[in-house]
Amino acid sequence: MTKKLLTALMCLVLLAAAAIPSSAQTRHRRHYARRTYYTYSAPHRSFWQKHRDKLTVAGGTLGGALVGGIAGGHKGAAIGALAGGGGSALYTYKIRKRHRRY
Repeated sequence: MTKKLLTALMCLVLLAAAAIPSSAQTRHRRHYARRTYYTYSAPHRSFWQKHRDKLTVAGGTLGGALVGGIAGGHKGAAIGALAGGGGSALYTYKIRKRHRRY
């Protein structure tokens, strides 16, 4: 019963994390001397945008700890946390492309 509950909880957490919008771009209209100019910017970054790297690593660590805890108890949770944190840090700081081409 507990394994099913933990698995369902982990699925809900992963689904909620995937639903968070990663970035938003707003359009502002400015009027100067009867002309309208549009500027594209994100004036106020969200919490996710400010702390994306740290949250990604923390999520990977938490996911690894959950899977390891389900599979192997306390020792498995520790090993899973190390593996999940290391894998997500590798992805975040080395593999993920940071520049988008529009």
